Amino acid sequence: MSFLKKSPWVMHYDGSSCNGCDIEVLACLTPVYDIERFGIINTGNPKHADILLITGSVNEQNKIIIQNLYYQMPDPKVVVAIGICASSGGIFRECYNVLGGIGKIIPVDVYVPGCAARPEAIIDGVVKGLAVLEEKRNSLLNIRQGVGVEALVVEKAESEDAEAILQLQKSAFMSEAELCCDFNIAPLRQTLDELKEDFGKKTFLVAKLAGTPVGSVRAFSEGDTCYIQRLVVDPLRQNLGIGKKLMAEMEGRFKQCHTLEVHTTDKSRRNIYFYKKQGYSQVKTEKISDSVTRIFLQKKRTVKND
Repeated sequence: MSFLKKSPWVMHYDGSSCNGCDIEVLACLTPVYDIERFGIINTGNPKHADILLITGSVNEQNKIIIQNLYYQMPDPKVVVAIGICASSGGIFRECYNVLGGIGKIIPVDVYVPGCAARPEAIIDGVVKGLAVLEEKRNSLLNIRQGVGVEALVVEKAESEDAEAILQLQKSAFMSEAELCCDFNIAPLRQTLDELKEDFGKKTFLVAKLAGTPVGSVRAFSEGDTCYIQRLVVDPLRQNLGIGKKLMAEMEGRFKQCHTLEVHTTDKSRRNIYFYKKQGYSQVKTEKISDSVTRIFLQKKRTVKND
């Protein structure tokens, strides 16, 4: 048994509940039910949490908050939806401002039904979440050891890949948002409709492992310059050469271009180092805020005429 399963930390977030389920969550922490006997500790910091407990439904005001909390939690992590509102929207699901259950915006691992959910059911759901957490931990260890990466396939993305690419983009750019202290950056704001519109203007590539998208990049050309944008890799699968393969494949699809250009911010030292290893050199900078500067890098190459 890993240390995660022995002593998981949980964080509770109240989406928009009537507080009925919230009171039952608090009851689990009292001596009567004593959830701490499983080594479970309640924390208010998402960066310390292993399990996210959510009560209430998702609405337009809290969806960004829930996503930010989820993306700030370290992997592996588990989400437990507590009560019928968190599971499906409950009696409020037809309201104009309610999007539905938590599963509409983030992956949910365990559902605990009830209105309100009983403390015994909540504890049972969290304990089931521990098994999921252990399974994810073992899977993560295999990923970091590169198990199965030899089966990576890089291909042109189709419109049905758009939703998975958007999720990858938002997961990957959370680290950029933290570096820039700005969670309103364009990659996090982009909607699915906007991304699908880009499919008609740019070339999209997707990297897949066993049919699951784990990386993506897009590009377009103007004149003899190819602009490569938003190279993203699943945060769990970084440092396995996926980004390098995506870049090489995209560069190969624009053989007619003399110049290849990418950009990142001065805060992203890892990105700058990565691009320089691929042969790119810094050519200019652009101030985008008082604290953040955009760095442009280019690679020049000789184009052979057939």
